[in-house]
Amino acid sequence: MCRSIKTLRPPSLPHDATGEDFHAAALQYVRKVSGFRAPAAHNKEVFDRAVAAIEAATAELMAGLEVRGVPRDMEKTP
Repeated sequence: MCRSIKTLRPPSLPHDATGEDFHAAALQYVRKVSGFRAPAAHNKEVFDRAVAAIEAATAELMAGLEVRGVPRDMEKTP
């Protein structure tokens, strides 16, 4: 489906995912499922709320994941 959405955890990213990473992924997802690159004025509020909700859910998911099998040197990447 969304081939341009990246995996947001090591080792796919060389660093911990940031709020910007979460926002970009959420925006890409909402664009894909809605079919709109940019919403019309009458849809902007619901579009923005969806992005914010998905961004928050993504941050919660990433904070709660326990990734096993990640090499020790990858765990503490600056």
